[in-house]
Amino acid sequence: MAQAKQLPTILITNDDGITAPGIRNLVEAVKNLGNVIVVAPDKAQSGMGHAITIGQPLRMNKVDLFEGIEAWQVSGTPVDCVKLAVDKILHRKPTICLSGINHGANHSINVIYSGTMSAAMEASIESIPSIGFSLMDYSVEADFTASRFYINKIVGSLLKKKLDKHFLLNVNIPKLPLELIKGVKMCKQAYAKYEEDFDERIDPQGRKYYWLTGKFINFDKAKDTDVWALENNFVSVVPVQFDLTNYKLKALLEKNWTIK
Repeated sequence: MAQAKQLPTILITNDDGITAPGIRNLVEAVKNLGNVIVVAPDKAQSGMGHAITIGQPLRMNKVDLFEGIEAWQVSGTPVDCVKLAVDKILHRKPTICLSGINHGANHSINVIYSGTMSAAMEASIESIPSIGFSLMDYSVEADFTASRFYINKIVGSLLKKKLDKHFLLNVNIPKLPLELIKGVKMCKQAYAKYEEDFDERIDPQGRKYYWLTGKFINFDKAKDTDVWALENNFVSVVPVQFDLTNYKLKALLEKNWTIK
């Protein structure tokens, strides 16, 4: 008798914290695709980037938050969660790591600051195929219907393929009802950034404090970017890598730059 095919192991994490609606919807989106285990921060860690905890202990506790799903909350960053999941909980590499669903945009330059994408990138560094998912809605009452639909389709399709061990995608979903989304668009990362300002205020003790503010400006008018896709009602998919080498500049310097 042929041996039954082993189900894939799906590691789920995020940066909004283990109680965030986004991670619950991510679990719901993929729980029919494999054996899901959740390891996520015990509180919000947005904007942490690729930070790791150094100089203080990490604590990890098992929690009962997702029916029928093993889940752990960690006192550290999203990257800490991936490291602990592999080393202390799974004791092996999962089939795939999914991070999200982030509450808010992770398109363009946001990928640099994002704890959601840094968790996915850490998995990729550890030779685990990974995907970060974000919904363009910051509200805790956001409608994740379209997100669940597209995440299930994307992950289900990829689990049927043999993925490169450093496979990494950044997926953003527009804030729209499912029926208004036109489909999935493969994109490049747009050149865009925040024009930032600090709002200066005075506290009750007369001391100055600051709130970071700013406006997102897109300098890239091409029609193959993640910003364009999202503005035109597509789910954006950007292949990402952790190798930051500028190979074009490297070749130019090797050819034209001599240091004596």
